[in-house]
Amino acid sequence: MNGDGVVETGRFDPAEFAGELRRAPDNHELGTTLLFANDRVRVFEVRLEPGERGAFHIHDHDYFWTVVDPGRGRQRLADGTYTVRDYRLGQTKFLRHGPDNALIHDLENVGGTLLRFVTVELRGDTGPAGDTGPTGDTGPAGETPA
Repeated sequence: MNGDGVVETGRFDPAEFAGELRRAPDNHELGTTLLFANDRVRVFEVRLEPGERGAFHIHDHDYFWTVVDPGRGRQRLADGTYTVRDYRLGQTKFLRHGPDNALIHDLENVGGTLLRFVTVELRGDTGPAGDTGPTGDTGPAGETPA
């Protein structure tokens, strides 16, 4: 394992997920349970038991996630690459996405314990630049679990 939690990278055949990938641009379900939503934010729980996988979905708004129950996850991207990573308790990541740089991915729990995140999507007007709070992360770069 390297310093950012990555334990493996590789390629997969996107044809295995062709139907899901076709639907992904319309799949805005970022987690397993929607906990709260209004015109400014949506808050999801991502809860995956060992072997469970969340479907391919799109991130086309800024968002952040925090690990609530640590574990090991495999994230597949629409380009046919994947990363297996260990996620630490409390690890948090902020990501900037929009219509012009949307992210499509899935997440599978490939560990032996519950893997759980809270993911918060920022929607609508967040006020003037600088009013959105810190944009840094406490986790390694490139992580996008949910």
